[in-house]
Amino acid sequence: MWRVKPLDAILATAEKKSLHRSLGPVQLTLLGIGAVIGTGIFVLTATAAQKAGPGMMISFIIAGAVCAVAALCYSELASMVPVAGSAYTYSYAVMGELVAWLVGWALILEYALGASAVAVGWSGHMIGVLGDMGIHLPHALTVGPKIAFGGFLEGGEVGGIMNLPAVIITALVTMLLVIGTKESATVNAVLVAIKVAALVLFLFLTLPLVTGHMANFHPFTPRGWGNPLGSTGTGVLGAAASIFFAYVGFDAVSTAAEETRNPQRNVPIGLIGSLAICTVFYLLVAAGVIGSWGAQPLGPAPGHFFADGSPELYGSAACTAAHAPTVCSKEALAYILHAVNHPFAGYLVGLAATIALPSVVLLMMYGQTRIFFVMARDGLLPQGLSAVHRRFRTPWVITIVTGVVVALAAAFFPVGQLADYSNAGTLFAFAAVSLGVMILRFTDPSRPRPFRTPALFVVAPLSIMGCVVLFLSLGPQSKGLFVVWTILGLILYFAFGFWNSNVRRGIVEVGELEEGAGPGAVAPMPGAPAPTQDRT
Repeated sequence: MWRVKPLDAILATAEKKSLHRSLGPVQLTLLGIGAVIGTGIFVLTATAAQKAGPGMMISFIIAGAVCAVAALCYSELASMVPVAGSAYTYSYAVMGELVAWLVGWALILEYALGASAVAVGWSGHMIGVLGDMGIHLPHALTVGPKIAFGGFLEGGEVGGIMNLPAVIITALVTMLLVIGTKESATVNAVLVAIKVAALVLFLFLTLPLVTGHMANFHPFTPRGWGNPLGSTGTGVLGAAASIFFAYVGFDAVSTAAEETRNPQRNVPIGLIGSLAICTVFYLLVAAGVIGSWGAQPLGPAPGHFFADGSPELYGSAACTAAHAPTVCSKEALAYILHAVNHPFAGYLVGLAATIALPSVVLLMMYGQTRIFFVMARDGLLPQGLSAVHRRFRTPWVITIVTGVVVALAAAFFPVGQLADYSNAGTLFAFAAVSLGVMILRFTDPSRPRPFRTPALFVVAPLSIMGCVVLFLSLGPQSKGLFVVWTILGLILYFAFGFWNSNVRRGIVEVGELEEGAGPGAVAPMPGAPAPTQDRT
């Protein structure tokens, strides 16, 4: 279980796949921005406000700082190993098969549940847009049923059935991925422009209000800083652990390494550039939210607070009033614009999110299928899961399986909980990458490093420490789910992957398979031309 797949074999496998390299630094940066800007900022701002109040501005800085040091570690590995698989592939090359499996298994939480969270966020905006048009869906079809299972899975509301809009958008995206319809680089750029334009409009209308409402910033940390060992998931650190989801997606740039021109230079530019641009936007948006409408958390009594996203919060007197606080909204930015007498702008922001967020669902689900594809190529998952459709030439089986998982989670759980579950897996993967880049400096010091992480032995430990602190700052349900998920992953690994690993069988280099023969053919990365097949 500690066997390592040689870096040279990984690179040789990637070369035999022969994906066309067409993406440049601008396209990669836009791809990263497109994957990052989504439900996190359009929706989770309300979740962060309930957990930290105005102190969520510090939460954005903490989460962004952890992502920044993790991005520097990602950049070195991505420039050295410009192949698909992201953190899973890096871990396989450095720390061995068991760690790689656990990372790949954790990435299911990042991509699949992340896609579910975005789908639920899209649902909130879609419901808002339909409401502006006079169309109102039954409440029972916009939230899941009340769930309390084992102390670590809770969600929904009494009387809820399912979040039907979230299920519908997931089904549509799954269908698109199965039939092979993909975003072009141009379409992705347009969708990014729509999201950025919506944020710019929000900033233009709310930032001028900040100076006249400085009282909204007091108290700045009404719920304190939070205690990572207290398992409450609240305060500034608890909000940072949730807001971390708003930055997740920049690592999707590394999954496009095989389709990138000069990946040694362009992948680090895409990673760090997209993260820097999004961080600036997030801080300004947080300031606009607080200064224009306020971000104080609600509770039944002074010193006591509702759980974010809970039925008790949404059913409180403040949330049912005509001018409800920010924390009551499921479409925070659009709601605030309505509240500050810019209803048409609020409609435009809600419409922009409704149009653009499905692209994030698509990118996350694509990332999930790519991780499964590489794991199946390595023999750790049954190759039948990546069976290629004879007509559409896409890995349709694993795409449908992923779609079902995403739809079920989106149907029954609220966005804040899904984001926290997703963050648990992401933080583990980021910590593994940060550890791996340090190990590789010792085990393979002579290998060319087109991008070297500056002050690595300061940056990487900071990344690991930040990931650990944010993980401990998650709520008990999220940490409990991660433990159970990891145990389940270990059972599956020792039942199948350990015995069927290609490396165990002496197969360390996998080339193209014949058409229709399994995971040898794969849908191209969104924005990239179709792959060419090497028949030799």
